[in-house]
Amino acid sequence: MANKKFDGLIEAVRYAPDGKIELVRAYERRGATFSDHILISRVDLVARLMKGEKFVTGLRKEFLGSTFESAKIVRMNGDVISTGSESSRDLLEEVPIL
Repeated sequence: MANKKFDGLIEAVRYAPDGKIELVRAYERRGATFSDHILISRVDLVARLMKGEKFVTGLRKEFLGSTFESAKIVRMNGDVISTGSESSRDLLEEVPIL
């Protein structure tokens, strides 16, 4: 997924006690480059995904600015945000907890 275009990359996640995503730490595309990390609430993440923005999970490569190692595509299936296709709850696989 090295050359795929995406609007944002999620680096870390915080889950609420009910198991839903509460907050993510992400980088967002700003033209040809990316922002510093930002915190996105669940409400804002859902709104962005519903608008058609593409988010992936992964990590920023150290000392390489806007270079990322992306892993999995984040999908919205009903009320569930996940990287798996058949998940029944919010789950971003292999993403560190914030």
